[in-house]
Amino acid sequence: MVIQIYDSRVRAVRDFIPSRDGKVSIYVCGPTVQSTPHIGHLRSALIYDLWTRWFTHRGYQVTLIRNVTDIDDKVLAFATEDEPWWARAYRIETEFSRLYTTMGVLPPAYEPRTSGHIQHSQLLIKRLIHRGHAYVATDGSGDVYFDVASWRDYGSLTRQGPNDVLGIDESSSVAKRDSRDFALWKGAKTAEPDSASWPSPWGAGRPGWHIQCSAMSRRYLGPVFDIHGGGLDLRFPHHENELAQSVAAGDQFARYWVHNGLVTTSGQKMSKSLDNSISADALLQQVGPAALRYYLLSAHYRSALDYHPQALTDAAAALARVAAFQRRARPHVATMHTAAGLPEGFANALDDDLNAPAALAFLHDHTRAGNAALDHGDLSSAADEHRFVSAMLSVLGLADDALDATTHDSIGSTVAAVVDILLTHRANARDARDFDTADRIRDELATVGIAIDDTASGTSWRKS
Repeated sequence: MVIQIYDSRVRAVRDFIPSRDGKVSIYVCGPTVQSTPHIGHLRSALIYDLWTRWFTHRGYQVTLIRNVTDIDDKVLAFATEDEPWWARAYRIETEFSRLYTTMGVLPPAYEPRTSGHIQHSQLLIKRLIHRGHAYVATDGSGDVYFDVASWRDYGSLTRQGPNDVLGIDESSSVAKRDSRDFALWKGAKTAEPDSASWPSPWGAGRPGWHIQCSAMSRRYLGPVFDIHGGGLDLRFPHHENELAQSVAAGDQFARYWVHNGLVTTSGQKMSKSLDNSISADALLQQVGPAALRYYLLSAHYRSALDYHPQALTDAAAALARVAAFQRRARPHVATMHTAAGLPEGFANALDDDLNAPAALAFLHDHTRAGNAALDHGDLSSAADEHRFVSAMLSVLGLADDALDATTHDSIGSTVAAVVDILLTHRANARDARDFDTADRIRDELATVGIAIDDTASGTSWRKS
């Protein structure tokens, strides 16, 4: 099957054809480590994690690069005397790394930091100056700007002509030739620490935001690579500027552009500036990692995902139903020799521009079919469905062990162990035809919210 992908640049679904047979190269704009991660950051990471998992499942060798912007205006703004910018950046970066691990996000092939690639940014700036697409400010500031007017294809990513673009750079320097020009190199400022600047042919300073990603993607993936990904809010000006400066420097750059939708609250973009962001750690205190992962994958990756607490509750309940079937069917799997693999509908959904909601629908279809098979004593079919469900969960990053951990964490691991012990006593009582004891155990569990399901194939429990 051919994987299809929506290319934001052409605004159409395209067949994915890699630049090198059997290999997929992906560059994703990672976090600017200014403050703790919120669920918007996490959603982006999970989406490209799922892309990586699906390409891998389809037999590709995937090289994923996800950068860390550790030197930036915003990072410097949050620095203090007690915690300099580089210390804060590293502390926040470790928070992101811990969260990624908790959520089962596969590590990238490389995770380069801006501060470790100053030379690569400078080399790219030199090429742009040499080719007539960048200039050094004449005011002695040490700033270097991209000359938007020199590049007639500027605006092609977001369907804007060069004359339609207003001033987009945060700098208000009068040394700019055009208000649309953006900074490639920022000369050192007296208010900034010496540790935040590096020597260059144009004077001490640091790279602008946009040049960093162009330099790092080229360093690790070369002048042409398959997919450039990031949040929808990065399309302009960040990705537009990346595309312009890289192609103007002579590189083909990204062949496909992928942009994920944002997480919103009450219809508003979630951001630090609006003070409406919800930390990922806060949500993990409400539900386990698997349930949070399920929730963040429940909307199509290109759609906005509006957060509300009930959605988390619904996601946890949906995943608990899958977990209950897996536990219920597991005792019968070992004795059944059935074929493993993915259901065709599930695979087709992910081939279709990573349609995770449709894939999740197939997950629940097979969960229901498995429960029906157990209810009718059809153990062979139940074992088939168990293995289908396990294979789907694996692709989604929701392996059985993570699922069990999430379900048990939501109840309490100690309580889960006690329930299992009580069910063993109940089974012994039923075998001895002591139905009064068996019914009493069932009723007492019901009073604390534990429902018992007795079928021809065995007994299982779940939160009621």
